[in-house]
Amino acid sequence: MAEIIEISRLALHDQVGERLRKLLVEGRIAPGAKLNERELAELLGVSRTPLREAIKLLAAEGLVDLLPNRGAIAVKLTEADVLDSFELLAGLEAMSGEFAAERISDAEITQVRALHFEMLASFTRRDLSNYYRLNAEIHSAINQAARNPLLTATYRRINARVQALRFRTNQNEAKWVRAMQEHELMVQALVAHDAPAMRKVLVEHLINKRDTVIDLLRAGQIYPQRIQA
Repeated sequence: MAEIIEISRLALHDQVGERLRKLLVEGRIAPGAKLNERELAELLGVSRTPLREAIKLLAAEGLVDLLPNRGAIAVKLTEADVLDSFELLAGLEAMSGEFAAERISDAEITQVRALHFEMLASFTRRDLSNYYRLNAEIHSAINQAARNPLLTATYRRINARVQALRFRTNQNEAKWVRAMQEHELMVQALVAHDAPAMRKVLVEHLINKRDTVIDLLRAGQIYPQRIQA
């Protein structure tokens, strides 16, 4: 019985973590905002215990900062943080893409293509939330296909801190269209096992994301103000 209870608790705080992650990534909790446990527990319909466990999980991922005497704060990056993060991410993406193009299996290519077609459908519906979820799954699948667990772990840790910023780059129609086109090129490079082409498109993809984020930051358009139910 104890084992069943433990699994149930684990599943609960994982579920709460997933819902809280979505609020953070989609900007429904403003970067720099303190995570109010009472409000969030009510919003998510859970007690504070699984909520606190979920917050610890997201702090480990880099979406939340745990600050002495302030509690949990949604991560808020400066322009310098963004430049440093995307510079590193571009290198990690380039490396993982190159390895993936060389090492990916036919089954993995089929999986990526299926995710890509689902993402295209979300793009056509302008369903940004589902599009971003599928987008993240595609990048994760590429990292997995690189067959380098240390590279994948490092990528995930750095990428977690900029997820909310990456989400907002697709709220500009022209930039969203360009991102979709870049994903088409990624699929083509993987199918052809073309490592140089995969490296090139992933670096360009990250640079374009970085430039869009910097433009939004400088224009004061990057951060929403409050939790929205």
